[in-house]
Parts: sequence; structure tokens; C-alpha cells
Amino acid sequence: MKKIIGPFRQLLTLDGLPSRGPIKDEKLKIISGGALLISDGQIESVGKFEELVKQNPKVEVEEVEGSFVAMPGFIDCHTHICFGGSRAKDYAARNNGKTYQEIAASGGGIWDTVTKTREASQEKLEEATLQRLHLLLSRGVTTVEVKSGYGLSLEEELKLLRAINSCGEMHESDVISTCLAAHIIPREFDNESDYLHFLLTELVLKIQEEKLANRFDIFIEQNAFTLSKSASYLRLLKQFGFDITVHGDQFTTGGSKVAIEVGASSVDHLEASGESEIKALSQSDTVPVVLPGASIGLGIPFAPARKLLDAGCGLAIASDWNPGSAPNGNLLTQAALLGAYEKLSTAEVLAGITYRSAKALNLNDRGMLKKGMIADLASFETNDYREILYHQGELQPSKVWKNGNLAT
Repeated sequence: MKKIIGPFRQLLTLDGLPSRGPIKDEKLKIISGGALLISDGQIESVGKFEELVKQNPKVEVEEVEGSFVAMPGFIDCHTHICFGGSRAKDYAARNNGKTYQEIAASGGGIWDTVTKTREASQEKLEEATLQRLHLLLSRGVTTVEVKSGYGLSLEEELKLLRAINSCGEMHESDVISTCLAAHIIPREFDNESDYLHFLLTELVLKIQEEKLANRFDIFIEQNAFTLSKSASYLRLLKQFGFDITVHGDQFTTGGSKVAIEVGASSVDHLEASGESEIKALSQSDTVPVVLPGASIGLGIPFAPARKLLDAGCGLAIASDWNPGSAPNGNLLTQAALLGAYEKLSTAEVLAGITYRSAKALNLNDRGMLKKGMIADLASFETNDYREILYHQGELQPSKVWKNGNLAT
């Protein structure tokens, strides 16, 4: 089935922009009075509304009345939205002077969420995750990566991954599941070697049998997993055929080096990255993903987004929505604030939450509005695309389309 959607006062296609390095706003392709010709959920053509209607006289027209700016649907390539409970107590403790590591050592942190998530049924987790997916979609996010990592046992990790996959089947958004069973070492294991061996010999087989995830992640940090053990774990997973991503350089460096060495698709966080890490990333195919929500939640500096771009990296931006360090799940607000502090152009920010995030997920069929791409788009009631970041998340999408169908 074909249809034309438009006209839009401004249609930002993001077509033709580079996959790496800085982008000036002057490079943005903006079609005044633009529209999309869509066939079976994919974009067949992009152009002026009047011209598309004239060229396709028998095609249904979904006319957009009013003044709107439209752009590709957002892609949040790093979230932890399948969880139970709250960590408001941790947030208050941090603001009262406790560090992330001190809170974890006293029984809070990730383990607190693990306990509450284990207590929740799969049905309850699905219900909570669907609510968060609905909220994200209303905010223009049409593709969402969701990690496990709050189960940390065979049955509990499988429960989480089954819940994530079930939500993907039920919700309009595309949900990309990632296994983060290597989040921290659970209390049931004495050391990281035994736990990682257990994951490789037991959990991986179950995930393959049920086809629950194509991606694996690991948290490389002082209170989580070491550099050498992480590298060995990730290399074996690559041999199994999985895509790899890494939590790296959040508090200490080294994680990005491992990510590059093992050929990870992305390395996410990078708040601690310095000049040597930035240079190494610029010479690799690993996409740096910065998570401003974690910096806001923890009260720490943002990752060096400007330096990463200027070095020639293909910077992606994600929300890291989780109950502990990044409870604010508003990707647009976070990206706008990051842009203000790191002096990122509007084009750089929008690229970071669309096609550059798609690359971090190894997806090449979305993030731009051009022929052959999935027809995911978000529209804002304004005359000027610059208003979107100017309002720092207060201007939310009025209409969101998923696969060419109006979703909100």
C-alpha cells in the first residue's frame, strides 16, 4: 500500500550527512513543503508535496494540516528500561555526598535493582517496560535498545530477555535486545572468572536456543569486570557470532581500548576518556556512544563529545535510561543539554540520536529520510527546526509515525 505524508513546513532528511566527524548546520538538507511517498512501511521517494501528489495522482494522501517540522524517528541505542523497583534512595544519597562506588558497597547500586527485579514476575516487568516504551514513542523514539543485566542468574537473565522480546512483539517500536548479564559479579559467585565461564557455558546456549539476543555487553570498571577477563569473554562471544558493545571509560579508562581491540560495534559512556582514548577511537570502527543522562544523574562531567567529533569520530547519543545513574529517560532533553555544554551543532546532535545511533546498533535501514529507509519520523509543531533543541525537551513531538503508520 502506498501513501503520501505531508506537507511539512520543513522536512529534515539528514540525507548526505557524514557518518563521522563534525557537521555544520549549513549541511542539513531541508525541504520546504516536503513530503514522503511511502510503500509498505518504507520510503519510496522524498520531495515537494505538490510534486509528489502530481506525480502520483492515484496514491492516498495523508495530509498534515498546520505548521510542522519533521525528521527521522529517534534511535535510543543504550537503555536499561526492563527493571523492577526504584533507586530514589541512591539518588538522594549521592546528592548528600556519597559516591556511586560507596553506595554500591553499602548494598545500594545495581545490586539493589537486581534484588527488586528478581522479585518481579515476567508479566510485571513486561507491563513496566511497555509503559516506558509508550513514553519513549510519544517522545519520538521509534527504535529502542534494551539491556538485561538486572537478573544475574540463568533463570533471571532469561526472564528479562524473554520480557524484552515479548515487549518487542507487542509494541510498535523496534526493540533491540542486548544481554548484559556481565553487569556486575553476582553474590552467588566468588570471582569474575567463574561467573564469566558460567555465562559462556550455560546462559549463551539458552540465548542461542531461544534466539533472545544478537548482542552482548559487559561493564568494564573497578567494581565490575577487569580488562583482561572482559577481553577474553568478548572474543569468545564474537566467535559465537554475536555483536559486541561495551560499557567503558565511565569512571576509569581502559574499557574503550578493550572495545577497539575486540572489534566492538560501540563503546558507551566515555566520561573518563582522555586524549589517547579519543585518538584510538578516531582510528577505529567502534562507535563512541555518549550518555548525558548518566552525567546528569551522577552529577559528573559530560563525556568529551566535542573532542570526539573533532577527532573524526562518529558520535552517537543515548539516554542510558536506568533506575540508578540515569533515571531521566528523556533523550531529547539530554541531547539538547549535552549540545549546550559541549558546543555541538544542531546537526551534530540530531545525527547523534538518529543515523549515527543506528550505526552503533549495526542498523543501516533507518535514521535518515531517503529511498529504501524505514518510514519512521517525528514531527514538531513549529516553523523552524532550531526550535527543537532550543526548548531543551519542552517541545515534544506532536505526531510520530512508525513504519509509515501514525503511532501517536
